[in-house]
Amino acid sequence: MSKPSVLFVCVHNAGRSQMAAAFLTHLSAGRVEVRSAGSAPANSINQSVVEALKEVGIDISNEQPKVLTTTVVEQSDVVITMGCGDACPFFPGKRYLDWVLPDPAGQSVADVRPIRDQIRKLVEDLIPTLFKSN
Repeated sequence: MSKPSVLFVCVHNAGRSQMAAAFLTHLSAGRVEVRSAGSAPANSINQSVVEALKEVGIDISNEQPKVLTTTVVEQSDVVITMGCGDACPFFPGKRYLDWVLPDPAGQSVADVRPIRDQIRKLVEDLIPTLFKSN
């Protein structure tokens, strides 16, 4: 069986989707192909997000926001959106989830921590579903 692939999408790919991708990469120990992208990528990762993840031992300081493309959606088994509305292209046969989460843009590290913890829980709940046979 090939690795399941998951794409996390938010508007700027600077906060929520980066945290989710980092947690899935970390918690799946390489068993999942992980991507993230944004419908309107920012110039850099939100520094409060970088700091909040460092607190739990994950370093994303070298990551860069990436643009959402049709190709990256086509290459993913599961597409998880986080506030990007209808910007994400739809392809039959993909599993789509929408995680409603506050936007960490402009927030302090203290304000990002609860968002980080909520994303970690969502990712922890997601992992077993990626390996269930249909």
